[in-house]
Amino acid sequence: MLHATGPLLTVDVGERTATETEIDELLERYVGGRALATALAHERIPFDADPFGPENRAYLSTGPLQQSQMSFTGRMNMTGLSPLTDGLASTNAGGYLSRNFVETGISVLEVVGESDELLAVHVTDSGVEFEAVPELEEATVPEVSDYVEDEHDLGPENCIAIGPAGENLVRFASVMTFDSRAFGRGGLGAILGAKNVKCVTFEGDAAPELEVEIPDPPESDIHREAATSDDRMRRQGTTGGTEFINDNFSLPTRYFRDDEFEHAENIGGDAVEAKKYKKGACSACAYACKLPTRDEETGIETEGPEFETVYSFGSMQGVDDIVDVMKSNELCDTLGMDTISAGVTVAAYLDSEEEFGNADLAHEITEKIAYREGIGDLLAEGVDRCHDELGVDNLTVKGMEFAAHDGRALHGQGLSYAVANRGADHMYGGMLSLEYSGELDPQGTLGKAETLVEQENHNAFRDTGVVCSFGGDYVTEERLETLFSADYDDLLAVGAKTVELERHFNNQRGFDEADDRLPYEIPDLDEALTEYYEARGWNDDGTVPEEPRLEATPADD
Repeated sequence: MLHATGPLLTVDVGERTATETEIDELLERYVGGRALATALAHERIPFDADPFGPENRAYLSTGPLQQSQMSFTGRMNMTGLSPLTDGLASTNAGGYLSRNFVETGISVLEVVGESDELLAVHVTDSGVEFEAVPELEEATVPEVSDYVEDEHDLGPENCIAIGPAGENLVRFASVMTFDSRAFGRGGLGAILGAKNVKCVTFEGDAAPELEVEIPDPPESDIHREAATSDDRMRRQGTTGGTEFINDNFSLPTRYFRDDEFEHAENIGGDAVEAKKYKKGACSACAYACKLPTRDEETGIETEGPEFETVYSFGSMQGVDDIVDVMKSNELCDTLGMDTISAGVTVAAYLDSEEEFGNADLAHEITEKIAYREGIGDLLAEGVDRCHDELGVDNLTVKGMEFAAHDGRALHGQGLSYAVANRGADHMYGGMLSLEYSGELDPQGTLGKAETLVEQENHNAFRDTGVVCSFGGDYVTEERLETLFSADYDDLLAVGAKTVELERHFNNQRGFDEADDRLPYEIPDLDEALTEYYEARGWNDDGTVPEEPRLEATPADD
């Protein structure tokens, strides 16, 4: 099976040491990306670790496809013990980082320990440098990029960074790259903040030595089809479905008080496209679905917002002006926060104050969260930890705020939220696309477990490859088999082992069936959970029967 190449680089920021470890056998079993990072995290992060403690580890990992120039591969994975959910979490981001990471010659970076001063870490193909950067204390993400360019002649495409939110341990702080691309969900930016790591840069020229051959076709076919597609997503990103979802299913509004937004057209795809002023892409991708937007009147410029931000800072807050949502998006990117959790948490605050629609207040509170000023100190903990004091419902799963796709209207997606090891994240199981399209009846949960298991396994492998989720129509199952020189079932087995390792890790931290719950009712959830556990081969209390072994494919059994 095709897999990433290169050693594990462990950087201990407390001891100021960097150690390379050959992990060829793990790479053969886990390919790269999310699966590899999950296997390493399962073995190397203590089950009783404090997410903010030096024993927690952050993993940045690449897959074999990042050694190609194929569309839909300009992404990387990040994994760690989440400060938001208290369980293992992975997230991925696009941009231009992946090729620069590969050029250093490693397959995965592991950051451990805790520095006694704010650090920039510089990884090259010849070594690692530790630089004290007290002048970057509470610097925004663009200010970090400016520093890296001025002092090291590197661009934001060479860098991951945290903003003030990460330094201040906001539980949904993101790790940013290329200024506007976020390793968003789960608060992994706060892991780097707790370790006093402001940024990590990557530079080298080692890729030619890696010798990973990507089959062509389909590499060039995928690239050509991406370049010639007339898909609306290329013009409007994920916002293109806003009005369809609002009119036919549910667009959660005013902190879930309502299930449709009367002004959806003001913040939807057409509104975003009207502000788009140029094309945007990720590394080597001809699909170019990103959304550089600008409002000439106010001068606000950002990348996006995508649909999840239109929901979290738009309908959820009762805000009906796309420029206000653009400003919220830019604040989160600049300060380093996940737009979903940040927007939903601000919406909960607006609910408590009866201030829905007050965009100025929303912007003020968003900044306060990043700096933990005033009420922002409470809200920086997330809805699960602050809802009692606000006097609002705790609308989270495993401590994570919901994405836009409402499980009360899409019951398979609701089941997906309930069982996802990551919490209420729409990308984990991805039943929503099947239910929006009508391929699955959105009503009911029974009989959907096996489909959900396959979706989770597919998505776990997709995050392992690493392949963009928007490439699904192009990077098909058949093409995945060709690209990775393996049967599709063997690829799904890697995904299944990844999900199982995540679940086992979380089980050791006390997670079980009681955590696979929703804050609202959907039909037959108990019976659907039983079906899901049976499909996974797990115990009826949602736990993994025995200690997983570090192997992934049937050939390893």
